[in-house]
Amino acid sequence: MNFQKNDTVTVTIEDMGSDGQGIGRADGFTLFVKDAVVGDTVEARIVKNKKTYAYARTEKVLTPSPFRVEPKCSFHRQCGGCQLQVLSYEKQLEFKQDKIRNNLIRIGGFSPEDIDRCMEPIVGTKQPFRYRNKAQYPVGTDRDGNVIAGFYAGRTHSIVANTDCILGPEENREILEIILNHMRKHRISAYDETTGEGLVRHILIRKGFTGSEIMVCLVLNKKMTDASFKEAGRQKEGDKYNPYTYNLRPHEWIAGQEELLRRLSHVEGMTSVSVNCNAERTNVILGKEVVTIWGCPAITDTIHVRDMNRPDFPFTDRELSFSISPLSFYQVNPVQTEKLYSLALQYAELTGQETVWDLYCGIGTISLFLAGSARKVCGVEIVPQAIEDARENARRNGIANAEFFLGKAEEVLPEFYAGGESNGTEENRENGDNGHGNNRRGSREMCHPDVIVVDPPRKGCDEACLATMLKMQPERIVYISCDSATLARDLKILCAGGQYRIERLRGVDMFPQGVHVETVVLMSRVEGK
Repeated sequence: MNFQKNDTVTVTIEDMGSDGQGIGRADGFTLFVKDAVVGDTVEARIVKNKKTYAYARTEKVLTPSPFRVEPKCSFHRQCGGCQLQVLSYEKQLEFKQDKIRNNLIRIGGFSPEDIDRCMEPIVGTKQPFRYRNKAQYPVGTDRDGNVIAGFYAGRTHSIVANTDCILGPEENREILEIILNHMRKHRISAYDETTGEGLVRHILIRKGFTGSEIMVCLVLNKKMTDASFKEAGRQKEGDKYNPYTYNLRPHEWIAGQEELLRRLSHVEGMTSVSVNCNAERTNVILGKEVVTIWGCPAITDTIHVRDMNRPDFPFTDRELSFSISPLSFYQVNPVQTEKLYSLALQYAELTGQETVWDLYCGIGTISLFLAGSARKVCGVEIVPQAIEDARENARRNGIANAEFFLGKAEEVLPEFYAGGESNGTEENRENGDNGHGNNRRGSREMCHPDVIVVDPPRKGCDEACLATMLKMQPERIVYISCDSATLARDLKILCAGGQYRIERLRGVDMFPQGVHVETVVLMSRVEGK
């Protein structure tokens, strides 16, 4: 039977797809049903028809699943961020465990027996709501021309107006309302993706959960100019509302700026307000330039990690402080981050004598915890601001055996392996710099490290990076992934020649209510390979 668009059908949901949609069959036809969970019987409307399957949307739940729960957010169906909110948390963990397993078998080509041998139970959380320390709210207008902020509806760029996402801290609502009311009062325009016109594109909010410091960054549809930098660099005099010594005289980026800053400064915990310039016609949220217009250029947060392999080792139970700027990558779930990094440290099996590469290191969070249990750690990251933050984080935590390099992992790692010692000038060597902001001293010992840790973006590792990892022949590879599909693809490459074998793997639920899941994998080098 072939269904037509807008046909309605009754279907019982027997499984769930990787994007959180329910899967059922009607008259032998497979249906992928949005807003349905395993065990539901629903009345669904066909929205897209294919030859052998169709996509549908739940119109009415006829018989609810025993795993269905009452959602906490009234926008859960429209918003694209909480695909699993109507599913019990226990069942969410089961879904994510199965997602990792299925991807490794289907995409990675590993046998079910091999995966079941090394797969450990997923690490859940007691805080499945209000856990996010970062949110990026798109700004736009509704049908009546009113300025709004919220989140994109699933698979669209239509904004669902919502200033109180229950995944983020409660302070976000107050901050958003202050900014939106200010925009309405001063008739400040919201960005229009269609025309490329309008000023305010996004509102970025970060909160350091341990110290309760808050950062706000307004992403503006403007180009940075030299004049702006000069203006921003002048010392502001007579500033009574800003208690910080960083006070730089801000360029007037938006109308009534001082009034807005005064209001934001009264939010408890407010530490930093900045503007980010992004005038490109792109879906990339942040531009490359940031100017702090109130407070400090960064906030601080702390992470506590413990190496369960060596409870008596002096640095296995430690708390580190991190400086976080608007452009920094920092895990969004602080409670689960401590579990994730503790697990990675456990899998690395460090004794204090190892050399370690940390690829895609961000602001050095994992690198610095590894450094406490290793002889030397080298981190690589492509974002200049992140490298600056990583080096500063090493200094602020008194860590001297961690070194950070700016560049793409697929370029820096082969360069080290092929080139060994740098050919930079003697002056640069003395300054720990090869002329490009990278210190190459000690690179020879890093050509064959004991451990390589990788934590790439969702697209996974570049093939050149994977190839060099295999040439370096580390004893262990610890792969941290936010996408089990690209993880499976990369593990297939790393294990293809029989040189490496998966020893342990475990999911960590960093994103309750959503479909994404972090995975940590330990691979060990096979003897004689």
